[in-house]
Amino acid sequence: MSEGIDPAVAPSGPGCVECEEAGGWWVHLRRCAQCGHVGCCDSSPEQHATAHFAATGHPVMQSYEPGEDWFWDFERSVGVVGPRLADPQSHPEDQPTPGPAGRVPDDWRQHIHA
Repeated sequence: MSEGIDPAVAPSGPGCVECEEAGGWWVHLRRCAQCGHVGCCDSSPEQHATAHFAATGHPVMQSYEPGEDWFWDFERSVGVVGPRLADPQSHPEDQPTPGPAGRVPDDWRQHIHA
């Protein structure tokens, strides 16, 4: 196992843990490669993936978007190569981006971070 990556750990669910609890929404999803926590990206209003790194020190996350398999190392601010993680590899393909369905405001572009 690479430092900060546990390929056996499944993702925490189909959406951002904190946004789901609060009834919020996200632009894109990221998965912690160490514990499986799914958080929202830095373009999202709440930026929970970065907050997860800050709270836990888990350094590596992977995109949790369909068709994407790239990793990011928060400590070094660089892309890294990682192994295939436990399934599922992304949120459900029928889940819209941004998502989830029914919670994204019509003016969502006004709420994102560039």
